[in-house]
Amino acid sequence: MTDLIRMHVQKALEANSRIDGRKNDEYRPITVETGIIKSAEGSARVKIGDTEVIAGVKMSLETPYPDTPDNGNLMVNAELLPLSSPDYESGPPGDEAVEVARVVDRGIRESHAIDTAKLVIESGEKVWGVAIDIVTINIDGNLFDAAGLAAAAAICSAKFPTLEDGKIDYKKLTDTPIPVDQTPIPVTVYKCGNAFVIDPTDEEMKAVDGRLTAAVIADGRLCALQKGGEAALSVEDLKQMVTLIVKKSEELRKIKWT
Repeated sequence: MTDLIRMHVQKALEANSRIDGRKNDEYRPITVETGIIKSAEGSARVKIGDTEVIAGVKMSLETPYPDTPDNGNLMVNAELLPLSSPDYESGPPGDEAVEVARVVDRGIRESHAIDTAKLVIESGEKVWGVAIDIVTINIDGNLFDAAGLAAAAAICSAKFPTLEDGKIDYKKLTDTPIPVDQTPIPVTVYKCGNAFVIDPTDEEMKAVDGRLTAAVIADGRLCALQKGGEAALSVEDLKQMVTLIVKKSEELRKIKWT
């Protein structure tokens, strides 16, 4: 994006005017579908406008980490496929993929979304491990919110596989859901010039100076924060962004999952 186009996009956003007719604080249409992958213990597909992300949950028997012998294991991975955007390349995870995984992981972990103590089979010896894989299908801006929402929906839909004689039968899921205590809702506010924007398109993303992502639980508390972009954020910026984050999290929480 040339400096001239960037300036034009920023001026439009500062005037609360967007190409698709939305206001700065409006999301594009959002759909959340669960149970879309038969081979996963839990899965979800999230579409925010033309951005589409899939998350899947796989469970395995593992040894607990030495510093948490009485808790199950949790891991989040993100793969940004080249088919979803010309900005992504094949190969090992790049910086953006690593950041997406860490932001989603932090939101789930710090909200205590999963009661990992209930994943213990034998203290210090054997626990359930929960792996959440996030894959991009199409990217048209606002990846963090789509990825976080897909991961949250996937864990909420996940059920334990059958465990018999120490062996897992992945073809037979039980009726027991994994122990989810909280549903962290991710919201990202982007700063473009002097404007604060929700859910930018890919074109608008190129005019972004900075961003703040937060995971919010049902009572409105923030349990994780991640600042991105090169622009510094003032105390007043943070106050406005956090206020908007909490407001929009309430809106996203009302979305019905299918």
